[in-house]
Formats: sequence, C-alpha cells, structure tokens
Amino acid sequence: MINIETLKSEAFALNEEARKIHEKAAIEKREFTPEEAKEYEAKMAEVDRLTEEITRESNLQNYPVGVVAHCIGAGSEVPEEEKRAKSKAFFNWIRKGIRDISSDERRALVEDTTGQILVPEDLDAEIIRSLGKISVMRNLATIRQTGRDRVRVRSLTEVSVGWGKLETGAVIPESSMTPSEAYQYVEDLYGLSKIGADELMDSDAQLQAILADSFARAIAEAEDTAFTIGTGHTYSQPAGVAVNASISTVNLDTADVITTDDMLDVEYELPAQYLAGAAWLMNRKTEKVVRMFRPAVNSGYYGNYMWQPSLLVGQPNSFDSFPIYNQADMNYPADSVALKNEVIFGNFKAGYRIIDRMGITLQRLDELYAEAGLVGFKVHKRTGGGVIRTDAFRALINPS
Repeated sequence: MINIETLKSEAFALNEEARKIHEKAAIEKREFTPEEAKEYEAKMAEVDRLTEEITRESNLQNYPVGVVAHCIGAGSEVPEEEKRAKSKAFFNWIRKGIRDISSDERRALVEDTTGQILVPEDLDAEIIRSLGKISVMRNLATIRQTGRDRVRVRSLTEVSVGWGKLETGAVIPESSMTPSEAYQYVEDLYGLSKIGADELMDSDAQLQAILADSFARAIAEAEDTAFTIGTGHTYSQPAGVAVNASISTVNLDTADVITTDDMLDVEYELPAQYLAGAAWLMNRKTEKVVRMFRPAVNSGYYGNYMWQPSLLVGQPNSFDSFPIYNQADMNYPADSVALKNEVIFGNFKAGYRIIDRMGITLQRLDELYAEAGLVGFKVHKRTGGGVIRTDAFRALINPS
C-alpha cells in the first residue's frame, strides 16, 4: 500500500521550494529568470502530480482527504467530526490565546509554514462571501482559486482566413500563430482588526459573525483599491484595471469635463462581442455629472435623462442601459489626477481575473492593545488580480 503521508511530505517540500523561488524574485522586485521559471514550473508540475496521486490513494484507502488541503492547498471535504474539533479549537484560541488552551486544542489548530493559524473552512468561506458584498471589483470580475503562487496566461496571435475557391486560383492567406505568455501573481495582503475583550466571550456563532464582518472589512477596501489602481507585481500588488496602459482610450473632448458625447464615444469603441455583460466603472462624483445628462431638443427644452435609476433594490443604476458601478479610487475628471482613467467601460468578467490562494491566516496580538481592552488580530490573505483581455475594455481619459 502506498504511504500517503510520504506523498504529502514530498508535495509539501516541493511546494515550499517553489515558494522560496517566488519569494526571492518578489523580494528583489523582478520577474523569474529563465532558469528559475523552468525550475518553478517543474516543481509545481510535480506537486500537481503528487496531489492527484494523494487524492486517488486517499479515495482507495478511505483516507480523510481534507487533511491534505492544509499542506498543499488542495483536497476535498474534511470529516464533520474533525471540522467541529478544529472550529472549537480555533474559537477557543481566539478567546484565550495559545497559552490558555489545552494541548489537544493546540494539536487541532492548523498552522501555515510561518506559524500563523489557518482560519477554519466555514469561517474562511463566510469571509470570502462577505468580501463579495463589500467589494465592487469582486462583483464584476472572474474569480479563480489556485494552489500556486502564480497563474500562467497564454495567448496566440489570430489566424488569417479568406474566401474563394482554390481551383479558380484563390490564395490561402498565410499567418503564423505566435504564442505568448504572461503570469498573474498571488500577492500578500495584510490587515489588522481589533476586537473587544467582551465580544470575545460571545458564543461561537456570534463570534463567527463578528470575525467575518471585521476581517472582511479589513481586507475589502485594500483589495478593491488594488484591483482598481494597484501598481502590479513589481510593487507586490495586484495590477489595477484603471492604470493598465494597454487598454485603448478615448480622450475627453474638453479637458476635465465629461459630456454625453464622451460617454457614447467610449461605449461605441468597445467591440460588440463584449457588450453582453458590459458595465461602467467610475467615481461617484462622475456619476453625479452623468446623472444630469439630457439631450437638448429645442432651445431651452430638454429630453429625458439618459441616466436611469435602478428599479430593483441592490441593483446598480444605468447609463444607456449599461449598469454603473462606483469605485472611490477612480479618477474624477476635474481632479486631474495623473495615471488614472476617468471612466472604464467594458466586460469585466471577460477582461479581469482575480486569483485567490485559499487559506486566510491569523496572528493574535495579545499585549499591543491590552490597555484599551482590545485584542488585535493580524490577518493575512493571498490574492492577486490583473487584466487578461485588454480588448474587453475601453477607457475615457483626459487629453494629455
């Protein structure tokens, strides 16, 4: 019988070796060298192979596959009994700290390689769900889970085709499909949440709700800013959609002033295949200007507003039938802030991808806020994001 623990140890060791390659490049703020890229891919390919073997053997041996998930970020459901034990140990640790819980509870806690405590799966999932309610970009973009530190984005140049009959001399258009690849990286996001000592004494259900709300709010604002105007992997951030220099832009007719014509110009620049599901992203101050747009029909008389309020609670307003989403980090034209687009229009599902490496971790800070009757928790979440199809967007920008 194959020893699953040995396979887990091998996969974990390879994953850590790959992580060190990634961290070295991140610390030095550079891309992988060709040798590093080859070594990294080889190690992660072997991790994938071992993960499949672990899952297969676990099923055959009726082994609790969920244990594997905490080692290499992959696996399936943890048995209910084990899940309850881990959850109980986690909430006792939240309340009391590591010194005041039993040895059995210490063993039930799951740590990552840096010694930080992994959040139980049910609370982790609740935090992620809460992020979606708070974050604008998470509602718009495609979200993908990964067990790696980076995700490859491959593409090919388009094929040329033409009409005609070969027997009458038609010439087949020639083209060379040139492959290219880029990478999306998982970055490290830290947050700090402080919880009152009295709140820590609540029941598990109440405490879970407090933690989910507190942690989600600590993470969501930083995430949303990064997905919108983040400066990219070189600066250990996701790559923001509003600062992507490869997105085609349309200049405002008049600097610092946005008009109906400007909005329609950028709307009709977007290729038709991306219109289904397209949306506007803009600052709330910009939407206020857009809300007042009315076409002049005669001198002193105006037609209907092109901005339309939502008829459903919780749904966005719209301009020319496309929903409008507000993001505070988007530039307002009159503010003249450099390096940011004023308005983004496009299909965010098709064009922007968020990658999450599952497993939020916590570090309990017992003494730092003790005088105020608070306990601090440093939250660590690994996530990344970037534009994967620039053609799915058009941007309205101040003329330079």
